[in-house]
Amino acid sequence: MKKGITIATTIIVIGLLWYFFIKPQDYQVRVLAKSFPGTINQSLKAWNNTLPNATIQQLNDLNHLEQKITFGDSTNIYIWEITSITDSTSKLKVDIKDVDHSFFNKLYVPFTDTDFEKRSRKTVTEFMESLNQHLKEIKITFEGIEELPSTYCACVEHTTIQSNKAFAMMKSYPFLNSVIINNEIQMNGIPFIETTEWNMQTDSISFNFCYPIIRTDSLPTIKDVVFKEFIGKKSLKATYNGNYMTSDRAWYSLLDYAKAENISVEQTPIEYFFNNPNMGGDALRWKAEIFLPIKDTDE
Repeated sequence: MKKGITIATTIIVIGLLWYFFIKPQDYQVRVLAKSFPGTINQSLKAWNNTLPNATIQQLNDLNHLEQKITFGDSTNIYIWEITSITDSTSKLKVDIKDVDHSFFNKLYVPFTDTDFEKRSRKTVTEFMESLNQHLKEIKITFEGIEELPSTYCACVEHTTIQSNKAFAMMKSYPFLNSVIINNEIQMNGIPFIETTEWNMQTDSISFNFCYPIIRTDSLPTIKDVVFKEFIGKKSLKATYNGNYMTSDRAWYSLLDYAKAENISVEQTPIEYFFNNPNMGGDALRWKAEIFLPIKDTDE
């Protein structure tokens, strides 16, 4: 009898010690999102940038992020874990901890709906509202596999972060237009970007913004313009409708498809643009064709 009481007491003490001093979160929120991890990852980072006292960092991969938000005298840590359920649905688990009041939160959370719990739910809800609004503003359609043609082109090189890609394009549009017009160069297609590097941990990219042109023997030498041959490859293709600032959502969609179908791809997306973002208008009417090159089987 005494032995049983001792064992039970030990289990309870260990449990309490774990609960109050080791358990990483004070509270947990779980929600379902009608999107895939890449879009949720980028949307979470964009939403964080709208908050007055918040920082966010990606942890080991796209599916794990740590966010710190200051509310008055409290710093709350949100650990976001994104799990793909289907090709269009993900589960979000959010572990939340108040760095300065963790013990008291754990003490009161089981017995009452604390302000900390209400604020935690409200914060997650606000993100979900932001995400759902974003999903209404974009459309991604998988088109299959297509062989991209090669072309000669005039390009401007850029290194930036994904969210600034469209701004870099907008800056280069009038510059390349003037180069084409002033040097009587003949266009041979619509503008596109050729990604040369993509660091998904830091969201940094390097890319060439290019105009396809007819190659001649009298092309000028112009500062910041590179004339080069673009080599087309067999690629996964998607059509994206929406603001070009967020066309990278299609990149993640194609990556998810490649993973699901066990297709080896190069993480160097190519985008063809059918609209000039400088002209404005309803972004859902903007169209881009997004390609993810498939690796050669002998690579």
